[in-house]
Amino acid sequence: MAHRYLLRGTVAAAVAALALAGCSSSDDSEDSSSSETTTATADCGDNVDQATPGPVSTNPLKIGTLLPATGSLAFLGPPEFAGVTLAVNDINAAGGVLDKPVEEVNGDSGDTTTDTASATVDRELAAGTQVIIGAASSSVSLKVIDKIASAGAVMFSPANTSDEFTCYKDKGMYFRTAPADTLQAQALAQVIAEGGVQRVSILAMNDPYGTGLADNTVADLEAAGIPSDQIQKIIYDPNAQSFNAEVDQVKNFNPDGIAVIGFEESAKIITRMNEVQIGPKDKLVFGVDGNMGNALGESVGPGILEGMKGTAPLTALGPDFAARLKAVDPALIDFNYAQESYDATVISALAAEIAKSTNGMAIASEINGVTKDGTKCTTYAECLALVKAGTDIDYDGVTGELAFVTAGEPSIGSYGVLEFDGNNKLIDPVADYKVVSDN
Repeated sequence: MAHRYLLRGTVAAAVAALALAGCSSSDDSEDSSSSETTTATADCGDNVDQATPGPVSTNPLKIGTLLPATGSLAFLGPPEFAGVTLAVNDINAAGGVLDKPVEEVNGDSGDTTTDTASATVDRELAAGTQVIIGAASSSVSLKVIDKIASAGAVMFSPANTSDEFTCYKDKGMYFRTAPADTLQAQALAQVIAEGGVQRVSILAMNDPYGTGLADNTVADLEAAGIPSDQIQKIIYDPNAQSFNAEVDQVKNFNPDGIAVIGFEESAKIITRMNEVQIGPKDKLVFGVDGNMGNALGESVGPGILEGMKGTAPLTALGPDFAARLKAVDPALIDFNYAQESYDATVISALAAEIAKSTNGMAIASEINGVTKDGTKCTTYAECLALVKAGTDIDYDGVTGELAFVTAGEPSIGSYGVLEFDGNNKLIDPVADYKVVSDN
């Protein structure tokens, strides 16, 4: 099972101060994990759209899902669907939105090889859905974001991490609870540096997520002191039948460490790496949130992944919340982005309550404010009572502190470093990182 952990402490560090032979860490008698705090920046200038409240509506709030039941990220679907459903159940148990039950409208996003997402969006918008939770894939979201924004509906992704969205002209209708890859790249570069790596290959899928994370990681590695001629970046077609040529390029480069930034095709890549003796048992291999799941372990030969580490947005998944998710879906084996899905749903409902309207634009205009600069509250019921009393709130949900910036995304990213054992199963994180945007 993929575990999700809260940072155990912080050590202030700028990315330029990353040490190649070993970075600052906090050690204690109970735990040897390290925690780092770094700063990431994305400056949009005046290029961030803000929603203008539309006509007041008191229709029941309909929350749709645009999540992967099929496609290359299907392993993320079950926990994300469960997170939304659990949130809707909690919202309705507390009285709903504007004293009416919230309706859930489920839909599949598929992946970029199909038109599933577009068809789902059309169906949900036709049904009057004011908020759509999804997509998981950044590329899928980019296919439908304009359609959703133009319809005046909120698009709220629990898992998009591409930095393209930070300054995207979305009419102020797009939000995400997942931190941008400008933050994850810092954590990934830190992990690579801590391994003492001096020569790096990066294999990245050709889509906004893959290329964006690769570019940011290269920049952070260079800022850490690795010369550009010691960094190899290869962009590949994730739909290719074979990745032999790309893997052979990596082998010829002879790196100390290899980062694989991809989705389900990562299984083919790592299998080939193992065949030519540059896999996790031969080299330091690093993954990211798109492939660091137990689904990867089930897609390769026995023990192939042993020692592979990777970064993923991770926050504390307490046993009570995990049990509640399992009650929604007893078959859950991974919990990736369940919390982000839950919080996106709760934030949307609270924004509607504050706006006193279920109009999508009215909801969008209040979303950022739900997450900052008010009285702290941690559940929908608690926050709802404060809102009804006229109190400004600051929702810190199951993902912890969010503090959205103007662009509608978290200013804080918490990352765990996961590792595969000899049975291709994920074990407890070996380190924790916190990255803060200075926007």
